[in-house]
Amino acid sequence: MALSGLQIYKLLPQTNCKECGYPTCLAFAMKLAAKQADLAACPYVTEAAKLQLEAASAPPIRLVTVGGDGARLEAGNETVMFRHEKTFYHRPGLFIHMRDADGAEAIKAAVAVADGYIVDYVGIKLGVDGFAVEAASGDGVTFAAAVAATRAASQKPLILVAPDPAVMAQGVEAASGARPLLCAADESNWQKMVEIAKAANAPLAVRADTLEKLAALVEEIKKAGVEDLVLDPSVQGYADSLTSLTQIRRLAIKKNFRALGYPVVTFPRRTANGEVDETVLAAEHIAKYAGFIVLESFDPATLYPLLVLRQNLYTDPQKPIQVQPGLYEINAPDGHAPLMVTTNFSITYFAVNNEVEGSGWPAWLLVADAEGMSVLTAWAAGKFDAERIAKAVRSTDAESKVNHRRIILPGQVAVLSGELEESLPGWEIMVGPKEAVDIPGYLKVMWGEKVG
Repeated sequence: MALSGLQIYKLLPQTNCKECGYPTCLAFAMKLAAKQADLAACPYVTEAAKLQLEAASAPPIRLVTVGGDGARLEAGNETVMFRHEKTFYHRPGLFIHMRDADGAEAIKAAVAVADGYIVDYVGIKLGVDGFAVEAASGDGVTFAAAVAATRAASQKPLILVAPDPAVMAQGVEAASGARPLLCAADESNWQKMVEIAKAANAPLAVRADTLEKLAALVEEIKKAGVEDLVLDPSVQGYADSLTSLTQIRRLAIKKNFRALGYPVVTFPRRTANGEVDETVLAAEHIAKYAGFIVLESFDPATLYPLLVLRQNLYTDPQKPIQVQPGLYEINAPDGHAPLMVTTNFSITYFAVNNEVEGSGWPAWLLVADAEGMSVLTAWAAGKFDAERIAKAVRSTDAESKVNHRRIILPGQVAVLSGELEESLPGWEIMVGPKEAVDIPGYLKVMWGEKVG
């Protein structure tokens, strides 16, 4: 039973020492009750109190880890229903489905292609998280060979899908050294699946067709000694997915219902009508609220938008995506190339970079530390001013890179030109366009005249 903030407060030392990072013990207790703080942050809580507070301080959704050999994926440990309340922490893994009946060599080739797929999104490398190998043949030897082939082509996390415990055991043996997710235990096989999961120290997916049956089966499996569980509610289509996954999340977070306090695995293609339908359903599962998502096949055209959607949803809204401040080269610039300045907000940086790179102009791009804010936002917050720009020029030794003393300021902050002239004596401050799309034309007219 979850404890209220006041109940937790009565079990704390009540010294208001602030060593936990909060101003009072009451404030800390309220954060514990909201699942937004860790009990370990209090150095003075007694052992007796710890026993009573474990249930109140434990995350409402258990953290489950799969992987091995240096590659791992974590799901769970979420504390909110909506991203704007705080943030989402562990992004759902996107797994590519492999059938053992396709043969070991075909599987190895397909896995190698998907494993090598890496795209750059505003400086962040995105790609497939792992592979789900299904015992479609029903044969243990064939399944083991498929798992071994997958492992030979990729060290990314695995999901092993086999309803027959004897077949699953052979697949687990072939995955020795990894920690795969075993999918799935149901009412007919859970006792033997528990034995396999315990022997392999692997997380176990639990499958049922209603949430009531799912919760009851989870309790049975927990009593049998397996704690790392993943839920497979066997969702069917858009409405059922939205309803079931939202209910699971709400019961875990709002009601502290431990029997459903686990990550969820989904298979969008089970009920999807074609690849487009699967992609849309997978997007729904990313937003609401899957931890592992198995896609039927690898297709960059459908995978990329899912990766971008996931990245956007699982970025802390209070911490904008940033690039490293510094001096960047575009199109192999020399000493005659223009020097432009912007902030380290990723979208701003890549907007400018892409326009200049696409135009073919060689240029130097000075990225000032504005704490990840866009140009206007940073200027309004006092994070992008003449002093910071001048400091960036000096710290990057930009003077030694160009044989001129001209710097192009974003047009949106033209008001800084006078102050920047004072902060950079001997430099000419040029005011560039307000929009990145106009930079190529600006350089052609303004910089072309300067060097012409």
